[in-house]
Amino acid sequence: MNRILIIDDDAELCALVARFLRREGFDVDRASDGSQGIERALSGSYALVMLDVMMPDLSGFDVLRRIRTRSRLPVLMLTARGDTHDRVLGLELGADDYLPKPYDPSELAARIRAILRRTESPAGFAAPAPLAVDDIELTASTRAVTRDGQPVELTTVEFDLLEALMNAAGTVVKREDLVRAVLGREFSPYDRSIDTHVCNLRRKIGRLKDGTERIKGIRGTGYLYAKSVS
Repeated sequence: MNRILIIDDDAELCALVARFLRREGFDVDRASDGSQGIERALSGSYALVMLDVMMPDLSGFDVLRRIRTRSRLPVLMLTARGDTHDRVLGLELGADDYLPKPYDPSELAARIRAILRRTESPAGFAAPAPLAVDDIELTASTRAVTRDGQPVELTTVEFDLLEALMNAAGTVVKREDLVRAVLGREFSPYDRSIDTHVCNLRRKIGRLKDGTERIKGIRGTGYLYAKSVS
C-alpha cells in the first residue's frame, strides 16, 4: 500500500505536494484540519501520514499524541526550518521522522520511501527466529517486542533501532551506521534525531534488572546494547 494522508491546512501547498507525489507513484489524500486527520489516519487506509505542526484547531503535536494512543502508523512531521524544539518534541511523541519547511520535493519522496521500506515485510523470505537478549525478545515477522513476557509498544523507528542494536549486542554500533540503517539517510553531525529515538527507546524498554542502562552511549562513537553479566 502506497497511500499517503497529508494533514495540513495549507491547501495550495498540499495541492502542489500531492501533484508531485502522484507523479512519484503515490496515492495522496488530504485532511485540512487535525480532527478530520485523526479520523482518517485511524481508518487503516494509509501507509503513512505527513503531519504539519502548525494548524488552527489542533496542533500537529496534539494530532500525533492521539494517533499514537491507538496506532503505530508511520508519521512524518513537517516542521519550521531551524525550530529544533518542534523537531525534538515530535520525535519524543513518536514521529518516525521530520522534514523542515520549505523542503525539496525529491527529499520528501526519499524520506517517504525510506520510512515505507522499514515497514514493509519482504515477500518470499522465511521469517527469522525471535531475537532475545536477557528479558527482551523481538520478533521481526510480527514486529512485536516483549520485556519479561509483557508487550512493549514501539514506533516503527524504535523497533528498527532496537533490532539493529540487539543484533550487535555487546559491540558498539556507530551513530552514522544507525542513521543509515534505521533512518535510511546519510549521517549529519548536526542531526540529533537518532539520539532522540534512542532516548525514547531507553524509556520504553527500561533498565536491566541490576539497574544499569541496556543501551549505553559511547562518547563520540555511537551506542552499545549491553548484556547482563551472569
